[in-house]
Amino acid sequence: MATDLFGDPIEDSHPLWLNPSKFTDAEFDPESYISDLRTFVPFDTLRSELRSHLGALKHELVDLINRDYVDFVSLSTKLVDVEAAVVRMRAPLLEIKEKILNFRGSVDFSLAALQSRRKQRSQADEAREVLELLLDTSHVVSKVEKMINELPPAELPNGTMGSTEKSQLSKGIPFQHSENGTTLRETQSVLLERIAIEMNQLKLFTTHAQNMPFIENMVKRIQNASLLLDTSLGHCFADSLEHKDANAIYNCLRAYAAIDETSGAEEIFRSTVVAPFIQKIIPHGSSRAVGESSGDELEQDYERIKRRIEDDCKFLLEISFTENSGLHVFSFLANSILKEVLSAIQKGKPGAFSPGRPVEFLKNYKSSLNFLDYLEGYCPSRSTVAKLREETVYIDFMKQWNTGVYFSLRFQEIAGALDSALMTTTLLRSQNSSNQEYSQSLALKQSISLMDCLRSCWRDDVLVLSCSDKFLRLFLQLLSRYSNWLSAGLNARKTGNASGNEWAISATPYDFLYVIHDINWLVDEVCGDYLGHVLELLKSCSPEVRDLVKQGILQGGNSLKVLQPLVINSIVETLVEKSVEDFRQLKGIAATYRITNKPLPVRHSPYVSAVLRPLKAFLEAEQAATYLTKELRKELVHGAAFEITRRYYELASDLVSVAKKMESSLQKMRLGAQRRGGASSDVSDHNVSETDKICMQLLLDIQEYGRNLASLGVDAADIPTYRSLWQCVAPPDKQNTISF
Repeated sequence: MATDLFGDPIEDSHPLWLNPSKFTDAEFDPESYISDLRTFVPFDTLRSELRSHLGALKHELVDLINRDYVDFVSLSTKLVDVEAAVVRMRAPLLEIKEKILNFRGSVDFSLAALQSRRKQRSQADEAREVLELLLDTSHVVSKVEKMINELPPAELPNGTMGSTEKSQLSKGIPFQHSENGTTLRETQSVLLERIAIEMNQLKLFTTHAQNMPFIENMVKRIQNASLLLDTSLGHCFADSLEHKDANAIYNCLRAYAAIDETSGAEEIFRSTVVAPFIQKIIPHGSSRAVGESSGDELEQDYERIKRRIEDDCKFLLEISFTENSGLHVFSFLANSILKEVLSAIQKGKPGAFSPGRPVEFLKNYKSSLNFLDYLEGYCPSRSTVAKLREETVYIDFMKQWNTGVYFSLRFQEIAGALDSALMTTTLLRSQNSSNQEYSQSLALKQSISLMDCLRSCWRDDVLVLSCSDKFLRLFLQLLSRYSNWLSAGLNARKTGNASGNEWAISATPYDFLYVIHDINWLVDEVCGDYLGHVLELLKSCSPEVRDLVKQGILQGGNSLKVLQPLVINSIVETLVEKSVEDFRQLKGIAATYRITNKPLPVRHSPYVSAVLRPLKAFLEAEQAATYLTKELRKELVHGAAFEITRRYYELASDLVSVAKKMESSLQKMRLGAQRRGGASSDVSDHNVSETDKICMQLLLDIQEYGRNLASLGVDAADIPTYRSLWQCVAPPDKQNTISF
């Protein structure tokens, strides 16, 4: 440890890893602190530092004692009679403690008494509530039984009369049912509604008083009352439906809603009103043999059902949708009408749901959607429509129409038709096509097949709007398939590999002209009027979706458009190959002037007139006049002219280069012979060389070639390789001026 001049330790001289301030922390743990330090500090060093710190603390303590030593010594002399003071303070404190303990005991006793009385009162209140509940339950049961017995007589569904009616007739009292029937039904329905309200309250009481012996003894009475209510309410509701008594129906529906038995009312309406006329329209079971039959088509059946709904069901639907009536809990559209229709179709015409016959399936599917739209037309609000669509019956009805299988069949049908058309080994003209709609516009049967398939995707007798995304994908796949077919054929023609693309190998330039025409027509049609037709079909979609559809179709059309330059190149390559065959005569020019001593040429070679003959013949043909536009003609002529000129330049430059090399070799040999013979080497031959004659002949040839290009509308001077060719064969004084 560091010390000062007098041997005292220097403060704050401990190392950085030792922090004495931590020793005074409340959570200081010596063992963990030592173990942490020992991971990076040797034990001897740690022990030495701690001992040094202990010595510093002792030294500080001695300093403090020495500084206040006088006060420390006088402390004992000032503390006089401390024991007596303690004795005087102890007695009052003990007295206060005793009083507090006595008061606490009395408070605890009072509190226990209060809690006991409070518990007794709570038990009494619970017992009183249970007793009141039991009394109320008994009172309501008696009241319900009394009101059930007070129900007025009503004609039962089987045509019999109640006991009261029979007694009246036996006494000779005429029963005016026809005149007073409406009042009787209305009175009965009002009473049934009151009974239903009481039964609803009774259910609430029995729910709160479960497992009580008193309630268990009354269960049978409650069940009998509930059964009598259900029976009487069912008879009254059925009778009211038969006579279309609006007030009685309204009261019965409120009664059903009060006892939460909406399904009972829906089932009665279904069995008494809906089922009979549905059975006549779509017979099934034993009545099917004698009923009317129209195959599996549903359109006419739906029309008849609509008329019967208008006549027999509309009045009840209007009552159930009355505003602020509380009858919104009923769903007669789904659980009565649609449920019966679904059951009748499943039993009487199960084939209507089969997608195996796509045409009939789609017709029935669209008729069913129209029928659902008709039912939704009775809904007074959007929330009611949403509730109808969430009904289990509605969902089950929609699940019957397997549109996924239907699309798969249509996919195989449409895509298979295009694949069959593209599998042919030759391009077929559309003159003999059975499709007169496109045979006047498209030149190839393969293109007509594509357009037929594209239109099939969006035809009314094919498209299902719920599968419009799938049909859009099929539409784009058809465009891609046609594009890939053309692209693969062009690549095969270029590489010479005809595997699966024989049509491209055997195709003539005129066939590719038909391809160009069809591509342009297809792009204009798909990206023009037909795009508008598709967007019109999807007008119910959001603008974002329609924009995506538009972009997809435009991109599909562009995939065909980008193939046009490739097709033009294929035509150009074919015409160029035919044209450059005449360039083989260039070798004869060198041989002619090398072997014979012909004078300088004065006219072009005969082969020049034949070089552009294939191109001219193609342009003058009837097909070019019909299908080749001015823009395409210009592009094709320039492409062919540039390529033919490039090939011409390559052959001519090689010919001139070889001639110059040979002439240089001969001149060297001639000079060597002159030196060996002693002749003067200054003597030069002033005759025209063979290379000059060859270049002159080539100059005459390319002048004629330039004139022929001009007749096709091409300025030879605008072709870079022609300028290079001119400079290669022209004499020095004419190299910068191209003239024909």
